[in-house]
Amino acid sequence: MDQLLRVMNFNVSSEGIGAGEHQSLESPFGCADPERLFAWAGATASWPMRTDPGGSRGLDDYFTRDFARNVGAEIMGRNKFGPQRGPWNDHDWCGWWGEEPPFHTPVFVMTHHERPSITLSDTTFHFVGGDPITVLERARAAARGRDVRLGGGVTTVRQFLDAGLVDTMHVAVSPVQLGSGLRLWESPDELLDRFHLEVVPSPSGVRHHLFWRK
Repeated sequence: MDQLLRVMNFNVSSEGIGAGEHQSLESPFGCADPERLFAWAGATASWPMRTDPGGSRGLDDYFTRDFARNVGAEIMGRNKFGPQRGPWNDHDWCGWWGEEPPFHTPVFVMTHHERPSITLSDTTFHFVGGDPITVLERARAAARGRDVRLGGGVTTVRQFLDAGLVDTMHVAVSPVQLGSGLRLWESPDELLDRFHLEVVPSPSGVRHHLFWRK
């Protein structure tokens, strides 16, 4: 069976914005409020950071649970890993997630400034250069037959889309407007030359956009 490159549970606003401008240590999503984008997932019973019982079941919960299914490695851009730019001036920075990152697989962080790998719990971060094809080959080897998840952010997803490497994509479009920021698209119709699309509305107000390669 082929190893798929999958974008999963990627969140954008109704304008297609996935992150605000001016990312910083205090604001991983820039001027965008992540709680507005991720509220649908945080309300589910399967949200991994849930500390109280309960939570919703149904469609949103299905996508939350599906995040880790058959995933053997993740690719992300450097801006998803942290706010630093240029050469690394803080090697103590180990990502936004603390000592227990939620990935549980090898993670390949794309960067022009490679550095030694780091391991936290059961997640190893590899800091790699190269074009999308080269990075995907490394991630597929590390995934040992399972799929590779393309985690973002927006610029990284666009790179792999433009290279024709994405096999399936789930984008959750939240009913909020952010005004400005990094756009995944002006309209999802831009991708219909390459993908089939089915849009499934949820009672939470989110519209789940499901793409698969033609």
